[in-house]
Amino acid sequence: QVQLVETGGGLVQTGGSLSLSCAPSGRTLRGYLMGWFRQAPGKEREFIASIWWNSGLTRYADSVKGRFTISRDDVKNTCYLQLNSLKPEDTAVYYCAAGPGGTYYSPLSYNSWGQGTQVTVSS
Repeated sequence: QVQLVETGGGLVQTGGSLSLSCAPSGRTLRGYLMGWFRQAPGKEREFIASIWWNSGLTRYADSVKGRFTISRDDVKNTCYLQLNSLKPEDTAVYYCAAGPGGTYYSPLSYNSWGQGTQVTVSS
């Protein structure tokens, strides 16, 4: 079990940028599949991006491809999500997750979750 904490959420204007961080409490993230998900009020949890820590291989949802970037810093033991060209429809609670691997876009592949951080994009 890995305890995760997301930070960096806030209020930004349309077209703006935001950087989210995901840090563990207790152990290294090396060897894990990392993922970012989001959930807006009244909507289902949505896959955003994933990265295999060791290889750096990434995957993105079509809705954010070209705008968001997932990365990890092995020295800082932190996973990041860079959000650019933000739109009001990006407004949601963003969650970081970690798991042993598998189907990267499925929440069932992740067994550790952060508490979430709110991202609000105004027009």
